[in-house]
Amino acid sequence: MHRVRVWDLPTRLFHWTLMASFVGLIVTGSVGGNLMEWHLRLGLLVMALLLFRLVWGFLGGRWSRFASFVYSPATCWRYLKGQETPEHNVGHNPLGALSVFAMLALLLAQVGSGLVSDDEIAFFGPLVGFVSSQTVASATWYHKEVGKLILLGLIAVHLIALVYYRFVKSESLTTAMLNGDKVLPHAATPSRDDGRHRMLALVVFAACCGVAYWVGGLGQV
Repeated sequence: MHRVRVWDLPTRLFHWTLMASFVGLIVTGSVGGNLMEWHLRLGLLVMALLLFRLVWGFLGGRWSRFASFVYSPATCWRYLKGQETPEHNVGHNPLGALSVFAMLALLLAQVGSGLVSDDEIAFFGPLVGFVSSQTVASATWYHKEVGKLILLGLIAVHLIALVYYRFVKSESLTTAMLNGDKVLPHAATPSRDDGRHRMLALVVFAACCGVAYWVGGLGQV
């Protein structure tokens, strides 16, 4: 058996911070009122996290890079028929990769629609003044009625998959996302996760936070 560093620390911090932020967004959005100010702040944090993940998909550790889990339709079909390869058990397998890309796309759509939403009560996104009223209405409807439900459904599927892997395949995906390592029956290239790489991630995330802060400030201009 081989212990392999699969998920670098920046990727793990991204994962858990995004999860906590999403829970906070659901709570603040459901309660409303004065908590909508925190809903906006958490939304901007998620925006920064997503921007970071997009950049980290090219600069991150071996198994965090998009190149490691972009599969062809033929590969996905073979995987569904049970034709796995050893590489599928290291990072994201073909189905997991589809889930990741779907989650990123839907979260970007949710954040984007939130930036131009207006509940006509106590909250409006910072970019409302830059789009038409029709766009605001459509974005608000999607943000409140569609995007949130789709994301909740996708998260439910994700949780079911975690339970399946834990009790059917005897593999704890959560443990790997906590400590970064997977115990594999074969050798695999580890992800880079040293101090310099983590410092690079910190610089990238700081830049992404700067972009999110700038976008949030546009509504005050």
